[in-house]
Amino acid sequence: MAPGSEQLFDTLGHFGRFQACVYFASVFQAMSCGIHYLASVFMAVTPNFVCGIPGNVSSVLFYNSSKASLEDIWTMWTSTENYIVAQLENGEIWELNQCSKSKREVSFDLAYEYKGNKSIFSCSDGFLYDDTKWKSTVVTQWDLVCEREWLAKLIQPTFMLGVLIGAVIFGDIADRMGRQRVMWFTSAGQFVFGITVAFTFDYYSFVIVRFLLAMVSSGYLVVAFVYVTEFVGIKARTWASMHVHAFFALGIMVVALVGFLVRTWWVYQIFLSIATLPFVLCCWMLPETPLWLLSEKRYEDAQKVINIMARWNKVSTSCKVSELCSVQQDDPGTDRTSGNGASTTKKHNILDLFCNWYIARRTITIWLVWFTGSLGYYVFSLSSVNLGGNEYLNLFLIGAVELPCYIIACIGMDKLGRRNTLIPFLILSALICVLIMFIPQDFNVLIILANMAGKFSIGVAFGLIYLYTAELYPTIVRSLAVGSGSMMCRVGSVVAPFCVYLRSVWIFLPLLLVGIMALLSGILTLMLPETLGKPLTNTLEEATEMGRKKENCSGKTPPADSGAALEKIEMFGQETVSTEK
Repeated sequence: MAPGSEQLFDTLGHFGRFQACVYFASVFQAMSCGIHYLASVFMAVTPNFVCGIPGNVSSVLFYNSSKASLEDIWTMWTSTENYIVAQLENGEIWELNQCSKSKREVSFDLAYEYKGNKSIFSCSDGFLYDDTKWKSTVVTQWDLVCEREWLAKLIQPTFMLGVLIGAVIFGDIADRMGRQRVMWFTSAGQFVFGITVAFTFDYYSFVIVRFLLAMVSSGYLVVAFVYVTEFVGIKARTWASMHVHAFFALGIMVVALVGFLVRTWWVYQIFLSIATLPFVLCCWMLPETPLWLLSEKRYEDAQKVINIMARWNKVSTSCKVSELCSVQQDDPGTDRTSGNGASTTKKHNILDLFCNWYIARRTITIWLVWFTGSLGYYVFSLSSVNLGGNEYLNLFLIGAVELPCYIIACIGMDKLGRRNTLIPFLILSALICVLIMFIPQDFNVLIILANMAGKFSIGVAFGLIYLYTAELYPTIVRSLAVGSGSMMCRVGSVVAPFCVYLRSVWIFLPLLLVGIMALLSGILTLMLPETLGKPLTNTLEEATEMGRKKENCSGKTPPADSGAALEKIEMFGQETVSTEK
């Protein structure tokens, strides 16, 4: 008899009509996660600006060009070190820099160069912004420039900090309360907080609401991945899980399109948040996964979901819960009672990811891959915005380049295996980082292609690590493992913007750091077991045995032995040993 979970899918279908409906309804919302993650690319852009002046301008001078208004100057602006000479209607002549302004003591002649005395003032009259591209951004709304520039630079890192915290919190809650409830709460939260962001009244309320938005967005992405994984059989799991990320990439493309069409930040935010609404209205109809229901001993509810799956998939003979649980009940290796014979329950936490040497080593390696994938993903993305040309088209291509990379990843994972696909693409991304350092800076097209290739290779590794992590850990800590991995991923996301700032030290320093991390991750991944074609494990003992077999057989497929009994998925009717919360 097939192991419990695969027996269910062998009977009802690995990806039937029911799973298809549930899958596409769930991953549609992943698009809104991609939208909110990248929304600040345009919402928090800093346009060209200079100090404001007290009075009406009669004429403006920029180098040898004289204009009637400041708006005519921005097309010629090339550097932050430039300044503008403006003459007021009362005859005063001012030099306007970005973070200061100077009043000329002698104002008889309007000339760009001036050697006389000047009085320097701060920008007490506000700032004048270039609104040719964006009518309004959060930077122009709250003057996040000059001494307040650091506040603008914290917008994306604080969002990613919320993503980090949300991944762990909601991953753990989903293991305790169920996947469906968390998905409904986080999807509704995305809509509510997304709209609220547009109506925040100052910078601090803006950051706080976006922090909450980040938490629910991250929570949804983590739990939705586990949700669809537990509904899809092993024959379709690779393609189904990988294309969750394809919808995330579609969200990035939507950001580029909406950014091109809407140039006021709060209207732009509202349009992006509306994409969440369709799922919020229907997500309450999604069922809980039978695997989680059975792990919580809710056998009647699980049987109802199984019967619905059978009816939708047009299967004449439904799968019985008693059949799925029989193997677990007969398993002598599972201790379900305490000394007095009472059934007890264990509450799992993150320390279970370090319960022994094999699992601890696996966790450290997986966390490093998550961190490296995220760091590389966002370093390549943020750098590509500055590659020249149309920034909206650049962002659109950043999202579009991910779509073929997931197809390649799926083919590789099915033909070569998860580990054997992850290692080459990690090493390839490291080599591309080195290659870019040797490309002359005036070869713009070649630089763009190399950056896209780097994004492609790191995207393959970044995409498959979700599925690989879910398959490496048992049901009892699967959401926690994916959530903690996503936490490390978001640490990389928080670090990435600061890593890009290191370009001021050396232009290739961010790529060097990404290359070193990718090479190290690729080497350590050699020690992980392959999961291709293997059923999901349920207990930590099963997951540990998988690592031992890998070492004992030097990477060869292990023969069947008495450990096969441990591969019966305890997610069907799981009870565990009691501990303090």
